[in-house]
Amino acid sequence: MATIGVADTTFARFNMGKAAIDEIQKNISARIVRSTVPGVKDLPVAAKKLIDEQGCDIVIALGMPGSKEQDKICAHEASTGIIQAQLMTNTHIIEVFVHEDEAKDENELAFLMEQRSREHALNVVKMISQPEKLIKEAGTGQRQGFKDVGPARI
Repeated sequence: MATIGVADTTFARFNMGKAAIDEIQKNISARIVRSTVPGVKDLPVAAKKLIDEQGCDIVIALGMPGSKEQDKICAHEASTGIIQAQLMTNTHIIEVFVHEDEAKDENELAFLMEQRSREHALNVVKMISQPEKLIKEAGTGQRQGFKDVGPARI
């Protein structure tokens, strides 16, 4: 049985971890280990600890950077840390960020946070149990949260 790590934050304005766990449980039987940290800059070490200390086969790291320029810088730094943790552990960490300014209003923000969390949770399921599905989706313009854009036409 696979072990899936779910790292999320208290800063997010939606319970992204809960949505991801729900989606994973609907689609696969796996041991799920959750770690909730304050913000996105805390996600890299949380994910690495899930891998090193809990034996997770894959981790989904969910967070919501704010809309200010400083928040965008922090998100970039968190992304860099997540990449470094992946390379240090040779384990995939699926980064799922929803920037506060991606949505036009509160309703769209909540919708986007839930949809992106759930759709990336499905990507985690595919990565560990159905990689052939991802191969079939290659080049199809998949978007998590918003409508898929489809492949480019020549």
